[in-house]
Amino acid sequence: MDLAPFLPLTTARLTLRPFTPKDVDDMYAYQGLPEVARYLYRPPRTREQCEAAVARSAALSDWTADGDELVLAVTRTDTPGVIGETVLKCASAHARQTEIGWALHPAHAGRGYATEAATALGGLAFGVLGTHRLFARLDVENTPSVRLCERLGMRREAHLVENDLDGTRWGSEYVYAALAHELRQD
Repeated sequence: MDLAPFLPLTTARLTLRPFTPKDVDDMYAYQGLPEVARYLYRPPRTREQCEAAVARSAALSDWTADGDELVLAVTRTDTPGVIGETVLKCASAHARQTEIGWALHPAHAGRGYATEAATALGGLAFGVLGTHRLFARLDVENTPSVRLCERLGMRREAHLVENDLDGTRWGSEYVYAALAHELRQD
């Protein structure tokens, strides 16, 4: 499925759109921060890595196969610049399983932007993409994302103990999920 006709997504305060080459510095402003990378189980990205990530995400792929991703820049409608990103990843095309994720610049945290963006993305997943099960994997210490999943109406399905290694630190994850028939998407 070609996703371009369904983009950008807009909410009361946000626009979720494909990244452009002009967004590299904005992405680097949050992806280069240790406090953002810490919950992604990898080191902070360099500017060059952000440039490559923007190039990959700007080339929208069809939503047809396992591993297909839709990465969108999150922007405020009243202010220029990217404040974060959202992602949908096709975990299983056959079983219609979709992973959702988000990363926001810490300067924009606590204002409901992540909830607003994730709600819009969930609507796309359940509506346009026909997702049966939407899930999020997150570090157990990432309390804001835990609360976000709960606000979205997702249930905690799993607690994976020390399932990932970031250098020398073991991390544990929660898996949150919701089924299409459990959530009403506007």
